[in-house]
This record gives sequence, C-alpha cells and structure tokens, in this order.
Amino acid sequence: MLLFFTLGLLVHFVFFASIFDIYFTSPLVHGMTPHFTPLPPPARRLVLFVADGLRADALYELDENGNSRAPFIRNIIMHEGSWGISHTRVPTESRPGHVALIAGFYEDVSAVAKGWKENPVEFDSLFNESKYTWSWGSPDILPMFAKGASGDHVYTHSYDAKKEDFGAHDATKLDSWVFDNVKDFFHAARNNQSLFSKINEEKIVFFLHLLGLDTNGHAHRPSSRDYKDNIKKVDDGVKEIVSMFKHFYGNDGKTTFIFTSDHGMTDWGSHGAGHPSETLTPFIAWGAGIKYPQKVSAQQFDDAFLKEWRLENWKRRDVNQADIAPLMASLIGVPFPLNSVGILPVDYLNNTDLFKAESMFTNAVQILEQFEVKMIQKKEVTLSFLFTPFKFQVIQDLVASLLSFPLSHFVGYLLVFTLGIEILVLSFFYRYMLTAGLIAFAGWPFLTQMWTQAKITSLSWTLFSLLLAVFPLMPVVGRKPNISLVMGAGLLVLLLSLFVVTSLMKRKASFIKEELWVHGLQMLSTVLSMYVVHSTHSSLLKKQGVPLMNQFVSWATLASSLVVPLLSSPVLFQRLFSILLSLMSTYLLLSTGYEALFPLVLSCLMFVWIYMEQETLQRSGVSCKQKLTSIQFSYNTDITQFRQLYLDDIRRAFFLVFFLVTAFFGTGNIASINSFDLASVYCFLTVFSPFMMGALMMWKILIPFVLVMCAFEAVQLTTHLSSKSLFLIVLVISDTMALNFFFLVKDYGSWLDIGTSISHYVIVMSMTIFLVFLNGLAQLLTTKKLRLCGKPKSHLI
Repeated sequence: MLLFFTLGLLVHFVFFASIFDIYFTSPLVHGMTPHFTPLPPPARRLVLFVADGLRADALYELDENGNSRAPFIRNIIMHEGSWGISHTRVPTESRPGHVALIAGFYEDVSAVAKGWKENPVEFDSLFNESKYTWSWGSPDILPMFAKGASGDHVYTHSYDAKKEDFGAHDATKLDSWVFDNVKDFFHAARNNQSLFSKINEEKIVFFLHLLGLDTNGHAHRPSSRDYKDNIKKVDDGVKEIVSMFKHFYGNDGKTTFIFTSDHGMTDWGSHGAGHPSETLTPFIAWGAGIKYPQKVSAQQFDDAFLKEWRLENWKRRDVNQADIAPLMASLIGVPFPLNSVGILPVDYLNNTDLFKAESMFTNAVQILEQFEVKMIQKKEVTLSFLFTPFKFQVIQDLVASLLSFPLSHFVGYLLVFTLGIEILVLSFFYRYMLTAGLIAFAGWPFLTQMWTQAKITSLSWTLFSLLLAVFPLMPVVGRKPNISLVMGAGLLVLLLSLFVVTSLMKRKASFIKEELWVHGLQMLSTVLSMYVVHSTHSSLLKKQGVPLMNQFVSWATLASSLVVPLLSSPVLFQRLFSILLSLMSTYLLLSTGYEALFPLVLSCLMFVWIYMEQETLQRSGVSCKQKLTSIQFSYNTDITQFRQLYLDDIRRAFFLVFFLVTAFFGTGNIASINSFDLASVYCFLTVFSPFMMGALMMWKILIPFVLVMCAFEAVQLTTHLSSKSLFLIVLVISDTMALNFFFLVKDYGSWLDIGTSISHYVIVMSMTIFLVFLNGLAQLLTTKKLRLCGKPKSHLI
C-alpha cells in the first residue's frame, strides 16, 4: 500500500513539474553577433526618463482649468519633438516594462520560477551595449541591468528600499532624490577629471527612474491630488535636468531626450493586467536625431484621445514598448540589444533615407539571427524525425470513434459525474458558477426527506447557502475600501460570541471556571482588531503612517491565532467556535471591505453542514445521532469504527472540493496580483516588502481553507468516515479536473492570464497533497490541548 501511495505521489509530481518544462522554458537564446548601423549616429549621448506608473491620459490631458499638468513636456510636443502612445504589453509591471524599454523583449515566461521578481537568465540591453551608463532611482530596478552587464561600465545610484513606503507623507521625495543626485553628479564631475572625461565620451546613456508616481498611485489612486501634483513635480524636474544638460555640454545639439513610462495604472491604483489605463503610456522624444513637431489637419486613430487631449493638430506617432530599445540604440550608434524583438520606429528619426534604410536592415538581421540560433538549438535536442510541424491527426479520430458507439446506461452515469466536475472547472473561470452551485445546494434539503425530519437545520442550511452565494457576485477588483463593513463584521462576531458564551454558561457550570477566560481573551482580541483597523485607516488618511502600537498588536494577534484555540475545550462545538474567533481577529486586520464577512458566513454554513450530515446518516440508518456538545475532537477513533464507503460519500467529497474552491475564489482570484489591494496589509506594514506582503496575503487566503477543513474534521468524526477513503475520491475528482487545465495553460499574455492558467493547474494537481497538509493543520487545531496549569478536567456532559 505504501509503495503504491509513494508511486502515486511521484507520478503526480512529474505531471506537476511537466508544465514548467513544456510551457515555461526561457525563450531567450545566446550566441548571436552584435549588429549596429555602420553610419555615424546623430547623438553622442541619450537621457532616458522613465516615470514609473504614469498613465498616458494623466500626462496629456488638460486639467479642469484648461491647463497642462506638465507644461514643459507639452511645450516639447508642440515645438521641439515627436510624441505618441507607447503600447505596453501585459504583464504591465515594472520589471518586464523596463526590460521591454531597455532590452527590447517582453516578459520572459520562465520568470515564473523566480516569482516574477527578476529575469532568470542573463540578457543583453542598451546599457550593456553602451560605452557607459549612469542610472539613478529604485533599488528594485537598477541592479537588474547592472547585474547582467559585461564589464564595469554600468553605474547605479539608488536610495534605500525603505523609502518606498506607501504610507509615507510625501512620495515625491523619491523623484526629488533622483533629480538632486543627478545635479550633484554633474557638479562633482567638473572637479573629477576621470569622471569628466567619461561623461564626454560618445555612446553613453543617462537613466533617471522616477518612482514617485507609482507609489502615490498605489497609495492614493491616480485621480488623487497627490498623483496629479506629482506629475507637475516630475515636469519641473525634467525641465531642470534638460537645462542642465544643455548648459553642461554647451548646447552642442548631440543629446537625445526620451520621456516615457513602464506601465500605467487602473483607477483603483493597481497594475499588471491589460486594461487600457495600464497599457497606454506616454512617449515623447526630442533632441538629436528626432523629428520636429509636424502639424496636420486630420489623423486616423481608433480612439478619441486626440480631441480629449487637444492635440489633434500635432502628428501622433504610436510605438510598441519594445520598439523603443532599437530606436535608442540607433540614435547613439550602439549595437541593437541581442535579445530585442523591437521594430525600429523610423518615423521618429530625423535623418537621411540611407541612414534609415541601414538601420532597418540591421534591425531585421538582428531579429533573424535570434530565430536561426533558436532553430539550431531546438534541432540539437530533438530527434530528427520529431522535428516536424505539429499535426492535429489523432484527437479528432478518437472522438469520431467514440461517437460511433451507442449510448448506454453507463455513459449516462458518466455524463452526470462529468457534468459535476465541469461545473467545478467552470467556477475557476466564472465565479458566478459558485453562486449557481450554492443555490443548488440550498435546494438540497427539499429534494430529500430531511426537510420533514429537521426543518430548522434545513432552513438554516438554505439561508446560509444563499448568503454565501452572494459573495462570488461581488466585484474582485476596483472596490474602494469600506471600513464600515469591516467594523460591522467585527460587531457580528462579538454578538455571536456573547450569544454562544451565554448559552454555554447556562448548560455547563464548569465552562465558567475553565473556558470563560479563553473566550474572553478572544473577544478582546476581536475588539482590538476592530480598533487597529479603524485607527490605521484614519492615520493613513491623514498621511501620518501606521502607528507602531498598531503594528505590534497586529503581529501579536497573528502570532496568537494558532495558539489560543489550543487552550479551549476539545469538545467539538467549543473548539470549532474558538478556532473561528481566533482566525476572525486576524482576518479583520487583513480586510478592507465586504470580504470581512466571508469567513463568518462560511463558518456558519460549515456548522450547519455538520448537523446536516448527521441527519443524513441517521435517516439512512448508518449511525445514531450524537450531540455535538458530547463529542470530543481528542477522541482517538478506533480503526474498527471506520465504515465502508457509501454512494453518499462521493457527495461529501464533492461538497468538500466545492467548499474549498469557494474558499479560494469566494472573494477574488489569487492568480492575479491585480486582484489584490495592498491596503489589506497596511495594519502590519506599509514599507514595500513583496515577500512579507505576499506571505500575509497568502495567510488571508488560507484562513477560509482552515475553517472548511476543521469543519470537515468534525464531519469525518461524526460520520466515521476514513480520511484515506476520502482522499481516494478527491484524487479522482482533482485528476479529472487537471486534465482540463493541463490543456489550458498559457505562456503568453498578462500575469493575470499566465498566472491564472498556472494556478488553476497547480491547484488541482496539488489538491490531494494540499489536503494532507490542511488535514494535519486541522487535526492540530482541533485535537491538541494546551494546559497552562492545573489538572485536566472532564468536559463530558
């Protein structure tokens, strides 16, 4: 038995790992020869401004008074350079956005193995091909290009990562730091002969990464005064830097300036997906080698932006984000980045036809060589007879063969089973399918005899099923924080606690002595959580940051949430209720709106589910009904008391899988970073820390899981259902679902698309293993008893 179990785990692990080898091997190749335009370039140096998180409309549109928020840049558009929209590609995040700008290629799908944090393989970039590059800005972006550079010619100047604080009073200081340090750098160069000589070389790049807008957008939203004022701050800073460059180099006309953004931002302050507010970014170029403004009478575009921005008379030249890298390389005469897939936007070049033709030819040869190297590498690792185009000759024949057989009774049952599984699959894509399933669950008692035997239990099941069905219909993203709902959820928890404690005190005298202080501590924790949420929200609105005491209370509540339940009685009802109270305190701290009510409603349904399963078994005559106040979790069930599987156990396993999926997607989609609001973790920290924030969000996701599994521990205990038997049924369900998701894995598109397809497959493939982990955690929370002092007391009635 152990051998088959081990073999089964091994097979599932191989299938689990296979998608990363099939779909997520890096497309980047190495071994190409550098190619550059052989003619003299128009510029000796290039200055690249990247305003992180700047939307195109936020820069180009006029304010309510008809004035530009960036008068200097608008003057450039009308009198000095060329402009357009840079169309970014999903995922609209800082790392892939900067890679596209500076290296000329889009997201490396193998970055999934690095948690999307950095590029997993070395790549060539404009900075690497330059003679020297100096960069100023965020420590999250600059090291990425210095890390893969050959030689010691890419210099970075970064501020401390702690300055990237979403709760900071003034995020524009990040941009001021960059502008001030650039000015100090050039001032110091006048007294440093070695540095002065380097910055007067040709083929050099200056990169200014401006993070203030992204930080203000996340913290205050792009429609806020903070975000709009930050645009003016950036415009003033760019004006000063341009003036300084012209003065330093004596107006030699050999400097090219480019201003753009890595990505935009949604109205609710997030990015990562493919909404136009995220993919449309500004692009302005002026200086050496760039066309001057061209006035036109009419332009043909599929949008109405030109009229909205009052720029309909100035020629708009749109580009794809990866096209900017070959443009910059052509302007200063360095080889095109070896991994670039960008197409040179010749419409921006103010040069001879010969120069444009040579540049286009070089661009084409550079892209062609990547294909040739990739093809050679593919042939080397593939059997010759297998290196042929894929044909879709086999699945169609199989389907045709199956359709030739007559339908039978067995096929009918198979279709019913498949229909239930496919509903689960659809729920991964369409959350309202969970609502449909819960509505169907609500009618379950009325389709059986339970409605006549246990009316109150049946009505409770229907009520909480319908209440839970509301949550998948609620919006995933775009919702504004609603602290009043969080406060309301906390108040409901307190009222429920008072009702339960009062009821238990009337039934059991021993409860007063041993358990009252535990539940009192948990109720106090709930009150503190409500206070911390309200206090943190108010403090951030005043831009005063998060009080240190709030952070201390939050971390203490989190740390105690898995310990305090172990102090309560192991009696089934009391232990489950204690687990709910502890986990709800933490969940309140991680909530910003309606999701705070989700675990409470889910838990109520789980309590009723336990009663429903008892009624089902009693009706079928399998076992007698026991009071939940007389069953102890710590009771070691004898293996001889396990019963054989019944057909109804398949329904129980299906219910478990359905409730787990509901816990997963009930309030959002974890596959998308775009679905999360960083405000959820502000009670714990505001300084950007992706791993810590990710861990907190993951625990928030796991809390409903733990509640479901603890409830199912009670179901197994009261129905004498073996865990091994359950896992066999869940294994069949999850593997059938996995076949669907295996063919739906994507290696292109936004992080929303890629991440969703991966997570769907990973979830169902890992479900059995994940259940083992959750089952162990649930057993720990339900069966273990900590005793601080005194002798153990009996809790049997």
